[in-house]
Amino acid sequence: MHDSPGTGTPGGSAAEHPVRTDRDDDLTAIHVDEFLPHPPDKVWRALTEPELLAQWMMPGDFRLVVGHRYTMTAMAMPGTGFSGTIRAEVLAFEPERMLRVGWRDADPDSRSGADWTITWTLEGEGRGTRLFLVHEGFDPDNALQMRARSIMDGGWRSGVLRGLRAVLDRI
Repeated sequence: MHDSPGTGTPGGSAAEHPVRTDRDDDLTAIHVDEFLPHPPDKVWRALTEPELLAQWMMPGDFRLVVGHRYTMTAMAMPGTGFSGTIRAEVLAFEPERMLRVGWRDADPDSRSGADWTITWTLEGEGRGTRLFLVHEGFDPDNALQMRARSIMDGGWRSGVLRGLRAVLDRI
């Protein structure tokens, strides 16, 4: 399950930036491998407790129940066809190991075609956690989705994971 080492983002230590892997050429998905210097139970809390999740991801009515549906609001991105509202559903989880959520654009007339699966996998590593993110379901033949993939790849690797690290440091 481990990715082979890639090159980290320039300008910082490996602990500060997610590792890029040989899977970066998979246009149907985004793969992120991030070491967090916090134990898996703490990372799990940040992924699944609604008040913590809202601090680093997006606010929403998340509940850790398979089949639970909720919405999250983000900034609309007209250049990708994204309306700004995500209709999400908890698809599966294994406590302190894996969380899988489905994301769709809430606007039925959206041109984004967003119908994605986000899977977080946690593995204890020393005194910390290796966090794997797989965001899949992008259509390589859809220019709007490829633009969204590019934007979201950078967003996951910088802003979102930076926010997660900040929340973990506070709790």
